[in-house]
Amino acid sequence: MKYSEYQPRSDLLKDRIILITGAGDGIGRAAAISYALHGATVVLHGRTLNKLEVIYDEIEGLGAPRPAILPLQLSSASERDYELLFETLSKQFGRLDGILHNAGMLGERIELANYSPGVWDDVMAVNLRAPFVLTQALLPLLEKSEHASVVFTSSGVGRQVRERWGAYSVSKVAIEAVSQLFAKENVHPHVRFNCINPGATRTAMRSKAYPDEDPLTLPTPESIMPAYLYLMGDDSLHMNGQSIDAQD
Repeated sequence: MKYSEYQPRSDLLKDRIILITGAGDGIGRAAAISYALHGATVVLHGRTLNKLEVIYDEIEGLGAPRPAILPLQLSSASERDYELLFETLSKQFGRLDGILHNAGMLGERIELANYSPGVWDDVMAVNLRAPFVLTQALLPLLEKSEHASVVFTSSGVGRQVRERWGAYSVSKVAIEAVSQLFAKENVHPHVRFNCINPGATRTAMRSKAYPDEDPLTLPTPESIMPAYLYLMGDDSLHMNGQSIDAQD
Protein backbone atom coordinates (compact mmCIF):
# COMPACT_ATOMS: atom_id res chain seq x y z
CA MET A 1 0.00 0.00 0.00
CA LYS A 2 1.01 3.65 -0.36
CA TYR A 3 1.42 4.79 3.24
CA SER A 4 1.41 8.44 2.18
CA GLU A 5 -2.16 8.00 0.90
CA TYR A 6 -3.51 6.26 4.00
CA GLN A 7 -6.75 7.83 5.20
CA PRO A 8 -7.33 7.15 8.90
CA ARG A 9 -10.74 7.31 10.48
CA SER A 10 -11.17 10.27 12.84
CA ASP A 11 -11.29 8.13 16.01
CA LEU A 12 -8.36 5.87 15.03
CA LEU A 13 -6.53 6.43 18.33
CA LYS A 14 -9.49 7.01 20.64
CA ASP A 15 -8.62 6.35 24.31
CA ARG A 16 -5.01 5.40 23.45
CA ILE A 17 -2.13 6.53 25.65
CA ILE A 18 0.88 7.31 23.42
CA LEU A 19 4.33 8.55 24.44
CA ILE A 20 6.18 10.68 21.90
CA THR A 21 9.86 11.48 22.40
CA GLY A 22 11.25 14.66 20.92
CA ALA A 23 7.76 16.19 20.80
CA GLY A 24 9.01 19.78 21.08
CA ASP A 25 9.18 20.53 17.37
CA GLY A 26 9.37 19.11 13.85
CA ILE A 27 8.00 15.62 13.27
CA GLY A 28 7.47 14.97 17.00
CA ARG A 29 5.27 18.04 17.35
CA ALA A 30 3.28 17.16 14.22
CA ALA A 31 2.78 13.60 15.48
CA ALA A 32 1.67 14.78 18.91
CA ILE A 33 -0.99 17.05 17.43
CA SER A 34 -2.06 14.48 14.83
CA TYR A 35 -2.34 11.65 17.36
CA ALA A 36 -4.27 13.88 19.75
CA LEU A 37 -6.70 14.97 17.02
CA HIS A 38 -7.35 11.28 16.32
CA GLY A 39 -8.35 10.68 19.94
CA ALA A 40 -5.12 9.82 21.78
CA THR A 41 -3.93 11.12 25.11
CA VAL A 42 -0.37 12.02 24.20
CA VAL A 43 2.53 12.06 26.65
CA LEU A 44 4.86 14.78 25.44
CA HIS A 45 8.56 14.15 25.98
CA GLY A 46 11.29 16.65 25.28
CA ARG A 47 14.27 18.50 26.69
CA THR A 48 12.71 21.96 26.65
CA LEU A 49 9.75 22.41 28.96
CA ASN A 50 8.66 25.70 27.36
CA LYS A 51 8.22 24.06 23.95
CA LEU A 52 6.20 21.20 25.48
CA GLU A 53 3.95 23.65 27.32
CA VAL A 54 3.19 25.49 24.07
CA ILE A 55 2.18 22.22 22.38
CA TYR A 56 0.20 21.18 25.46
CA ASP A 57 -1.83 24.41 25.22
CA GLU A 58 -2.23 24.01 21.46
CA ILE A 59 -3.62 20.48 21.85
CA GLU A 60 -6.00 21.58 24.61
CA GLY A 61 -7.12 24.50 22.45
CA LEU A 62 -8.02 22.08 19.65
CA GLY A 63 -10.41 20.27 21.99
CA ALA A 64 -8.38 17.06 21.91
CA PRO A 65 -7.79 14.91 25.02
CA ARG A 66 -5.64 16.66 27.63
CA PRO A 67 -1.99 15.64 27.13
CA ALA A 68 0.71 15.06 29.73
CA ILE A 69 4.25 16.45 29.86
CA LEU A 70 7.33 14.39 30.65
CA PRO A 71 10.67 16.23 30.50
CA LEU A 72 13.69 13.92 30.42
CA GLN A 73 17.28 14.41 29.21
CA LEU A 74 17.77 11.28 27.10
CA SER A 75 21.50 11.82 26.61
CA SER A 76 22.17 11.52 30.34
CA ALA A 77 19.15 9.65 31.75
CA SER A 78 20.04 7.10 34.44
CA GLU A 79 18.35 3.80 35.19
CA ARG A 80 16.69 5.53 38.15
CA ASP A 81 15.29 8.18 35.78
CA TYR A 82 13.69 5.43 33.71
CA GLU A 83 12.32 3.75 36.84
CA LEU A 84 10.73 7.04 37.89
CA LEU A 85 9.32 7.44 34.39
CA PHE A 86 7.77 3.99 34.59
CA GLU A 87 6.32 4.72 38.03
CA THR A 88 4.86 8.05 36.87
CA LEU A 89 3.18 6.57 33.80
CA SER A 90 2.01 3.52 35.73
CA LYS A 91 0.39 5.65 38.42
CA GLN A 92 -1.15 8.13 36.00
CA PHE A 93 -2.35 5.79 33.24
CA GLY A 94 -1.81 2.15 34.26
CA ARG A 95 -0.83 1.16 30.72
CA LEU A 96 0.76 2.44 27.53
CA ASP A 97 -0.64 1.86 24.04
CA GLY A 98 2.22 3.22 21.98
CA ILE A 99 5.65 4.83 21.84
CA LEU A 100 6.94 6.94 18.98
CA HIS A 101 10.72 7.12 19.34
CA ASN A 102 11.21 10.37 17.47
CA ALA A 103 13.94 12.19 19.46
CA GLY A 104 17.20 12.30 17.55
CA MET A 105 20.60 13.95 17.36
CA LEU A 106 22.47 14.62 14.11
CA GLY A 107 26.04 14.89 15.39
CA GLU A 108 28.83 15.85 13.00
CA ARG A 109 28.77 15.62 9.20
CA ILE A 110 32.44 14.67 8.79
CA GLU A 111 34.45 11.53 7.99
CA LEU A 112 34.99 8.99 10.79
CA ALA A 113 38.75 9.62 10.81
CA ASN A 114 38.06 13.05 12.34
CA TYR A 115 34.87 12.27 14.26
CA SER A 116 34.80 13.40 17.90
CA PRO A 117 34.40 10.41 20.28
CA GLY A 118 32.45 12.66 22.66
CA VAL A 119 29.92 13.59 19.98
CA TRP A 120 29.78 9.91 18.95
CA ASP A 121 28.82 8.97 22.52
CA ASP A 122 26.12 11.68 22.69
CA VAL A 123 24.56 10.64 19.37
CA MET A 124 24.54 6.98 20.38
CA ALA A 125 23.03 7.85 23.76
CA VAL A 126 20.08 9.71 22.22
CA ASN A 127 19.53 7.76 18.98
CA LEU A 128 20.26 4.21 20.13
CA ARG A 129 20.61 3.69 23.86
CA ALA A 130 17.58 5.78 24.86
CA PRO A 131 15.05 4.05 22.55
CA PHE A 132 16.36 0.64 23.68
CA VAL A 133 16.31 1.40 27.43
CA LEU A 134 13.02 3.30 27.27
CA THR A 135 11.28 0.44 25.43
CA GLN A 136 12.73 -2.10 27.84
CA ALA A 137 11.65 -0.07 30.87
CA LEU A 138 8.11 0.47 29.61
CA LEU A 139 7.41 -3.04 28.26
CA PRO A 140 5.32 -3.98 31.34
CA LEU A 141 2.99 -1.05 30.58
CA LEU A 142 2.85 -1.87 26.86
CA GLU A 143 1.91 -5.45 27.72
CA LYS A 144 -1.18 -4.15 29.56
CA SER A 145 -2.51 -2.66 26.33
CA GLU A 146 -4.99 -4.49 24.10
CA HIS A 147 -2.80 -3.54 21.13
CA ALA A 148 0.46 -1.62 21.60
CA SER A 149 2.65 -0.21 18.85
CA VAL A 150 6.29 0.81 19.26
CA VAL A 151 7.64 2.87 16.37
CA PHE A 152 11.37 3.54 16.00
CA THR A 153 12.69 6.26 13.68
CA SER A 154 15.06 5.11 10.96
CA SER A 155 16.61 6.99 8.05
CA GLY A 156 17.77 6.52 4.49
CA VAL A 157 21.32 6.39 5.91
CA GLY A 158 20.13 3.64 8.25
CA ARG A 159 19.36 1.43 5.26
CA GLN A 160 22.41 2.33 3.16
CA VAL A 161 25.45 3.79 4.91
CA ARG A 162 26.49 7.12 3.43
CA GLU A 163 29.87 8.81 3.88
CA ARG A 164 30.18 11.68 6.34
CA TRP A 165 27.06 10.69 8.27
CA GLY A 166 29.14 9.13 11.06
CA ALA A 167 27.43 8.20 14.31
CA TYR A 168 24.00 9.19 12.99
CA SER A 169 24.17 6.61 10.21
CA VAL A 170 25.56 3.93 12.52
CA SER A 171 22.84 4.64 15.11
CA LYS A 172 20.10 4.32 12.49
CA VAL A 173 21.48 1.05 11.08
CA ALA A 174 21.51 -0.20 14.67
CA ILE A 175 17.99 1.02 15.53
CA GLU A 176 16.63 -1.04 12.61
CA ALA A 177 18.29 -4.07 14.25
CA VAL A 178 16.91 -3.14 17.69
CA SER A 179 13.39 -2.93 16.25
CA GLN A 180 13.72 -6.33 14.56
CA LEU A 181 15.16 -7.96 17.67
CA PHE A 182 12.33 -6.68 19.85
CA ALA A 183 9.86 -7.92 17.23
CA LYS A 184 11.42 -11.38 16.93
CA GLU A 185 12.05 -11.92 20.63
CA ASN A 186 8.80 -10.50 21.95
CA VAL A 187 6.46 -13.16 23.34
CA HIS A 188 3.53 -10.84 24.00
CA PRO A 189 1.10 -11.08 21.06
CA HIS A 190 -0.39 -7.63 21.60
CA VAL A 191 2.83 -5.60 21.26
CA ARG A 192 4.43 -4.90 17.87
CA PHE A 193 7.64 -3.11 16.86
CA ASN A 194 8.33 -1.35 13.57
CA CYS A 195 10.54 1.35 12.03
CA ILE A 196 9.63 4.40 10.02
CA ASN A 197 11.91 6.43 7.75
CA PRO A 198 10.42 9.92 7.45
CA GLY A 199 12.50 10.79 4.39
CA ALA A 200 13.58 14.32 3.50
CA THR A 201 11.30 16.57 5.56
CA ARG A 202 11.22 20.27 6.42
CA THR A 203 12.79 20.13 9.90
CA ALA A 204 15.56 21.92 11.81
CA MET A 205 17.71 18.77 11.75
CA ARG A 206 17.39 18.52 7.98
CA SER A 207 18.42 22.19 7.62
CA LYS A 208 21.49 21.53 9.75
CA ALA A 209 22.41 18.47 7.68
CA TYR A 210 21.80 20.24 4.34
CA PRO A 211 22.40 23.98 4.91
CA ASP A 212 22.36 24.75 1.18
CA GLU A 213 19.01 23.08 0.53
CA ASP A 214 15.82 25.13 0.12
CA PRO A 215 13.49 23.81 2.87
CA LEU A 216 10.45 25.00 0.93
CA THR A 217 11.09 22.23 -1.61
CA LEU A 218 10.54 19.58 1.09
CA PRO A 219 7.35 18.04 2.48
CA THR A 220 6.23 19.40 5.85
CA PRO A 221 6.11 17.15 8.94
CA GLU A 222 2.31 17.43 8.84
CA SER A 223 2.17 16.04 5.30
CA ILE A 224 3.86 12.73 6.26
CA MET A 225 1.56 11.99 9.18
CA PRO A 226 -0.60 9.39 7.36
CA ALA A 227 2.21 6.81 7.69
CA TYR A 228 2.73 7.68 11.36
CA LEU A 229 -0.97 7.24 12.04
CA TYR A 230 -1.00 3.98 10.12
CA LEU A 231 1.76 2.37 12.20
CA MET A 232 0.23 3.52 15.48
CA GLY A 233 -3.34 2.44 14.74
CA ASP A 234 -5.14 -0.91 14.41
CA ASP A 235 -4.91 -1.02 10.61
CA SER A 236 -1.27 -2.13 11.01
CA LEU A 237 -1.87 -4.90 13.56
CA HIS A 238 -0.39 -7.42 11.11
CA MET A 239 2.92 -5.56 10.91
CA ASN A 240 5.78 -6.53 13.20
CA GLY A 241 9.51 -6.14 12.57
CA GLN A 242 8.92 -4.08 9.41
CA SER A 243 10.48 -0.84 8.24
CA ILE A 244 8.45 1.55 6.11
CA ASP A 245 9.05 4.83 4.27
CA ALA A 246 6.65 7.59 5.26
CA GLN A 247 6.71 9.16 1.80
CA ASP A 248 6.02 5.93 -0.14
